[in-house]
Amino acid sequence: MTDEPTRRRPTLDEVAERAGVSRSAASRALNNGPNVSRAKREAVLRAIKELGYVPNPTARALATQQAGAVALIISGEDPAVLADPFYGQVIAGASTVLEETDLHLMLCLATSARGQVRVKQLLQARAVDGVMLMSLRGDDPLARLALEADVPVVFGGKPLHGQVPFYVDVDNAHGARQATDHLISLDRTRIATLTGPLDTDVGLARRRGYLEALTLAGLPWRAEEAGDFTERGGIAAMEALLARHPDLDAVFAANDNMAAGALRVLARAGRAVPAEVAVVGFDGLAISEITEPPLTTVHQPILNIGREMTRMLLALIAGERPSPLILPTTLVRRESA
Repeated sequence: MTDEPTRRRPTLDEVAERAGVSRSAASRALNNGPNVSRAKREAVLRAIKELGYVPNPTARALATQQAGAVALIISGEDPAVLADPFYGQVIAGASTVLEETDLHLMLCLATSARGQVRVKQLLQARAVDGVMLMSLRGDDPLARLALEADVPVVFGGKPLHGQVPFYVDVDNAHGARQATDHLISLDRTRIATLTGPLDTDVGLARRRGYLEALTLAGLPWRAEEAGDFTERGGIAAMEALLARHPDLDAVFAANDNMAAGALRVLARAGRAVPAEVAVVGFDGLAISEITEPPLTTVHQPILNIGREMTRMLLALIAGERPSPLILPTTLVRRESA
């Protein structure tokens, strides 16, 4: 009895012949390259499915000079940052888009000099085909390192300094105005804010939205305390704020983690929420549903941030020039305000 002969793998030439296109056109279509019409791309994809063609990863990388990976670089050194549900959702969104490609996702944390050297080596070696940058602080050298490298770069949120061509962000100032306007609609007149880090564009934008809402409403009372987007930071900021301004009757916290910390402090101080102090957060994280009381918050589409950053990066890798994208926010009303 003879063994059944091994089935030969179809070649790219056979895919091109079946699709009725040249081999180079088939290769460009397969690798999301430029200058391929929609009809040809669809014909190639149909031929791949019919023939059961599976690209050779090594040959493909050599032919396209691709590393086969993209990097999500977060400006931070503490691995605990990856436990933050915000980044978890960004990563999940990016992963869903990359599942439809041959590219892998590489995660990097870098703020220290050593971390920046690692990122520089990664970029100089072209070990990735593109980079997504998030959580930049101040005049972060990571932005310059990425922009000087010969790889496509997409920013998650605008950096505080300099102009960047490709980024995905949410309308942070508008979202903060939504939160503050809601508190004003509840007849609150002493509305304080726990800001995010003020060496970030997101921190400044949400503070700006809060101030704009108060100004437009003709409310002169102001009080703020800077936080760091963590629950622990929210606790420390709320304690300081309450000590200085015990007469406050509402708080806009620039993210849900800090809002959760603020609720803890108010409960310990015996301040009823929302009867005495109304609280609104920002993000729409799962924690907002399980705080006591459940948190009114400004929802931002975090999964879509990851998806759209990745789609924009893939477009750049393919030779396109996408436009920057600003995503909308929505107020979600619960029992805290």
